[in-house]
Amino acid sequence: MAPAFSLEVQPSGAVIPSSLHGSTAVKTSSRDQGSTADVQLALKLPTGWRSEPKQQQVQIVKNQPKEAVFEVFPSELREGRAQAHAELKGGDRSYDEGYSVVTREDLGTFYYYQPAMQRVSIVDVKVPKDLKVGYIMGAGDEIPTVLQQIGMNVTLIPAEKLASEDLSKYKTIVLGIRAYDTQKDVIANNKRLLEFVEAGGRLVVQYNASVGDFNSGKFAPYPLTLSRTRVSVEEAPVTILDPSDRIFHVPNEITQKDFEGWVQERGLYFASPWDPKFKALIETHDPGEGEQKGGLLVAQYGKGTYIYTGLAFFRQLPAGVPGAVRLFVNLVSE
Repeated sequence: MAPAFSLEVQPSGAVIPSSLHGSTAVKTSSRDQGSTADVQLALKLPTGWRSEPKQQQVQIVKNQPKEAVFEVFPSELREGRAQAHAELKGGDRSYDEGYSVVTREDLGTFYYYQPAMQRVSIVDVKVPKDLKVGYIMGAGDEIPTVLQQIGMNVTLIPAEKLASEDLSKYKTIVLGIRAYDTQKDVIANNKRLLEFVEAGGRLVVQYNASVGDFNSGKFAPYPLTLSRTRVSVEEAPVTILDPSDRIFHVPNEITQKDFEGWVQERGLYFASPWDPKFKALIETHDPGEGEQKGGLLVAQYGKGTYIYTGLAFFRQLPAGVPGAVRLFVNLVSE
């Protein structure tokens, strides 16, 4: 037994800048569990928001997902949270939820129902203009999607093309989480990445879990050892060690308030120890434990900048944590 229709909104979460002038896209996907049917789709939006079209008439063929895209125009935006709900009217009933199939060979199949809605985080963030960012995916994360949603120019660089890609067209290159763990081409072309920094680029390296492989590989421009240290309390106090550093001012002013509202954890696989050429920018630690300064390190190398961070941006940005979004934008900015 199941509802006649299943409905979902994609993506389920979105981050938009409070300075947005224009529209953002919301895509619905619906399935007919019974037979082919003509239905009406619409969005329920916050007061003052509107969509074009206001509603859509579509035909759904049994067991064939049907997509419909709405252009959403938010009203005046202030930092906070909002929701966009989808509704399907078929026959004499309305439907506003959909399911995902969760299955494993030894556990059977389950149908996980969720409301058909998009959670929107509105963030007051300044985004640098004309900044081209290249992102090399590791184990997989949603950071590039969030950066694109707030208006940044981000290009995904397949790891296998790293040997031939013209890196000079990017101002910043970001390695996704566990890039050295999962992408042999990143290891093979690490020298190219360091040459990119030396020539004036900025490289942002996120955490890697195979600390032994990373440490023996000596991938950083100066000695840098990763540990298994993590800060699992998301409210753990954060101390800004060098408030004058440019990273805390351009293009966004970062204050203690920007470390509020983080989810699940502060970070993981912090560095310890490191060469004096690296500068630690923050300190945070779990209650009852010693100081940990290896969550965000920066070093000048040649004409460019190398950054290592174990901070859990891969959790914070998809969750739309405003301070984390602003800080990450600063990390990738010049």
